[in-house]
Amino acid sequence: MDSVRLDKWLWAARFYKTRTLATDEIDKGRVKVNDQAAKPSREVRAGDRVELRQGAVVRTVVVKGLSQVRGPAPVAQQLYEETAESLRAREEHARQRRYWADPSVAIEHGRPTKRDRRQLAEWQRWSASLEDD
Repeated sequence: MDSVRLDKWLWAARFYKTRTLATDEIDKGRVKVNDQAAKPSREVRAGDRVELRQGAVVRTVVVKGLSQVRGPAPVAQQLYEETAESLRAREEHARQRRYWADPSVAIEHGRPTKRDRRQLAEWQRWSASLEDD
């Protein structure tokens, strides 16, 4: 076997949980092979450079091995080698993410109580009548 479909390889290398997810990401333009836009049916060979975006992180890997079946994670990790620049970028993103504000801090009061909902409804009733003029 000297080549494998891109969507199958991404699934076998455990970048995406299903082939459908891999195909969707490729179709959205989030995956490039050798700096070119790719299609799910594109053949991947050993030595190809695959750039993929997972969330806000862009990963660049070099294909080391080919597989059409999804195996255990240690085997899947042997199918590729991540570039040094990609590793540094992921570490930097993780470091910055630690300093982001916690979403729970933005929630001041939680769910509105029955009294709060009544006050809001009363306020909306009066504000709506002013706009009708």
